[in-house]
Amino acid sequence: MGHDLQTKPARASELSEACHLVGAAEAEAIAARVYNIQGTATRFETEKDDTFLLHSADLRKFVLKIAHPSERIEELDFQVALLRHIAERAPDLPVPRAHCDIDGVDLPKVTTSAGERRVVRLITFLAGTPLDRTSSTAPQRERIGEVLAKLRHAMAGFSHPADSRTLAWDVTHLLDLSDLLEFIPAGSKRAWTIRALERFAEIKPQLDQCRRQVLHNDFNTSNLVVDPASPNFLTGVIDFGDAVRTAIAVDVSTALMNQMPRTLSHGCPRDLFDEPRDVLRGYLRHADLTDDELKLIPFLAQGRLAVRALLTCWRAELFPENSRYILRNTEAGWAHLEWFNALSTSQISELLTREEP
Repeated sequence: MGHDLQTKPARASELSEACHLVGAAEAEAIAARVYNIQGTATRFETEKDDTFLLHSADLRKFVLKIAHPSERIEELDFQVALLRHIAERAPDLPVPRAHCDIDGVDLPKVTTSAGERRVVRLITFLAGTPLDRTSSTAPQRERIGEVLAKLRHAMAGFSHPADSRTLAWDVTHLLDLSDLLEFIPAGSKRAWTIRALERFAEIKPQLDQCRRQVLHNDFNTSNLVVDPASPNFLTGVIDFGDAVRTAIAVDVSTALMNQMPRTLSHGCPRDLFDEPRDVLRGYLRHADLTDDELKLIPFLAQGRLAVRALLTCWRAELFPENSRYILRNTEAGWAHLEWFNALSTSQISELLTREEP
């Protein structure tokens, strides 16, 4: 491949360890016992934890999260502290609020019916439609970029002992996932993924010099809740489970990659960054990016596609019963990787720096 990609994997244990599902009835009992909330629980599909929409008897809505048993309490405390920090620094940003239990504890522990010790969290439910179920206009995508920039400013200066954990979904650690290539289908898909790793290895030294801070790191369309009738459009930014101290360019690249079109017409080439540039335009109204960061972001977007391919193909084999959810975005990503593969390195570096017509 031209580069030494064989390094130790940075896979978080919770991505490979199974646990017993908590049912809705048990979730309702936990909510009543721990938070004194009587209500009805409805399961959300998730990657690793048990998450429920909780309709309380007094018509309020919450999200009840029962953490995977392998998740470290320090990392969960990091997420709660980060939400509190954002609420204090930027109360107008549409992020969830964390709630204590009846004893004032942020992260109560319960023993489930399966005998597992699990940490529980309760956060506010943000109403709206996940962006992956609807569409957006250029001005609405600009609004997404504006919120991403404001969120970056709100998190600037925040620190926590667990903020620098090694997270498999942080594209900074892409090369550590190279041993998962065997799970990618042989042929062109594996070749495209290998090319993404090679290009990432080339830009990694520049990435290591980039500005870093705690960031959301997962601005994907399923984590953005919208209301097309609202002037703000974006009514919720959810799931801070992948928040981490990483490069600012990584956070932006993840947001842009997730705005690429889900379907491409065969034989009809187009610029995958047409829609993402709307997000970038809004972002740059409120936050700066250096020329070096703008050159790296397309490579990081390609790298994020490779991270998704590697982790989801691997986990789909580990957990075939959840493969439909795990692979829900993977198929669209193959066409994106193919598109990147057809470009030269110089063409990729100029995707966000060339003058727009």
